[in-house]
Amino acid sequence: MPLKKDIVVTGLGIVSPIGIGAEAFWTALGQRRSGVRRLDLFTADDLPVPFGGAVVDFDPKTYVRPRKSLKVMSRDIQLGFTAADLACQHAGHHRQAVDPERFGTVFGAEMIPCELPEMVPTYRSCLVEGRFDFQRWGPAAMSDLFPLWMLKYLPNMPACHIGIAQDARGPCNTLTLGDVSGLSATAEAVRVLDRGQADAMLAGGVGSRIHPTTIFRGAAHELSRCAEEPERACRPFDARRDGIVNGEGAAAVMLETLPHAQARGTAVLARILGFGSAFEPTANGVPLSGQSLRAALHAALQDAGLAPSEIGAVFAHGVSTLRDDPREAQALRDVLGDVPVTALKSYFGHCGAASGALDLVAAVLSLGHGVVPPTLNYENPDPHCPINVVHGDGLPLQREKILLLSHTQHGQATALVIGAL
Repeated sequence: MPLKKDIVVTGLGIVSPIGIGAEAFWTALGQRRSGVRRLDLFTADDLPVPFGGAVVDFDPKTYVRPRKSLKVMSRDIQLGFTAADLACQHAGHHRQAVDPERFGTVFGAEMIPCELPEMVPTYRSCLVEGRFDFQRWGPAAMSDLFPLWMLKYLPNMPACHIGIAQDARGPCNTLTLGDVSGLSATAEAVRVLDRGQADAMLAGGVGSRIHPTTIFRGAAHELSRCAEEPERACRPFDARRDGIVNGEGAAAVMLETLPHAQARGTAVLARILGFGSAFEPTANGVPLSGQSLRAALHAALQDAGLAPSEIGAVFAHGVSTLRDDPREAQALRDVLGDVPVTALKSYFGHCGAASGALDLVAAVLSLGHGVVPPTLNYENPDPHCPINVVHGDGLPLQREKILLLSHTQHGQATALVIGAL
C-alpha cells in the first residue's frame, strides 16, 4: 500500500570497518578502500577464517554515555548505540525539538555471542575429572555470572539503550530477522510514522560475524578462504568468488515526517518511496528459486509507484557465494533489466543484521553526491550473474531513485526504494 505521508531521512550514523561517521565512510568508498583485514581483536591463528571486516580505532568511552552503561553493553550494543547517536547529531536533533512521546526506535539485531573470558570460570567449575558435567551448569552459571550479565547480550538491548539515551519514549521495537533485519527495521519505522504514531524514528541495524563463536558456528558455510589477500576476498558476482567474508558494523538513520523536518528547519537527505517484503518457503534441501526476491522487488516498485526503468541503481545483497549471487542476479535482471548494480560487502564484509542499514546510509550518500560507489574486486564477469555490476570508477547516478535489496538463505527478502525529495 503506498505511503500516505512523506517520510524523509534527516540524519545518518555509521560505524563500519571503513570508517566511523558518514563523512569518513563516504571518503573510504570514494577511495575504494577495503576494510577487510587480518583480525586482531583476538588471536586469530586458530580460527578457520582469520580475517574479516573489523571496526578499528573504536573507543566506546568516546561515544557511550553515561559511561557506567558500558558495564551492561556488549560490543554489538556499543556499536549500535554509537551509530544511532551519530545519526541524531547529523540530524541536528535536540530534545527540545522533538516531543519525546512522539519519538521512537526500531533496530535490527541478531544473536549476540558472549565474551568468552566471562564464561571461563563457569565452564571450569563444571569440569569433573576432565569432563563437563551438565548438571552443574545451572548452579554454576547462577553463582558465577554477573547478575546483570544477560542484559549485555539480549538482541533487544541496542534499541533499549538508544531509546533511553535519546529520550525516545515512543514506539520501541527490535527485529531479529537475520540479514534482512536492517532494512526491515527501517520499513517498520516508516510504517509507524505513516500510521501517525510518531513524528520521528531512529531506525537501523547492528551485527557482527567476526566473534569466534560465530565464525566457528558458520565454518561449514560458504566462507572465503583467501587469507593471503583478505582485501580481495569478497568478490560479489565475480566468477572467481569463493564465499562470504565476515564483518561487523552498525548504521542508523533518523526518519521524520516531512512537515516535522521542515518545522525543525533541518536538511532533508532523501525520501522513502516504498518497500516490500516476501518469503519463499523451502524444505528437504530444495534450493531457493529466487521467488521471494522477485516478489519483494515487485512489491517495492508497486509501493513506490515506479516503473523498473525509473530506478537509477541497485544496492544489492551480494554475499559473494557461488549459490546465492546467481539467484540474486537473475532476480534483478528479470525485474529491473540492465540497471546498474553495486555490492558494498566487497568493502567491509557481511555484517549480518547491519548489512541493509549500512547499504542504506551509503545509498543516501550516493543520492547526495550523485555517484554510485563501485563494487570492489569485480574483475571476471560471471555469465550466471547477468547484471550490470558497477566496478572500476564510481558511476554517475542518472536517475535519482535507488533500490536496496536484502535477503536471507532461508527465503526472506526485503526491498526498499529511496529517492531525492
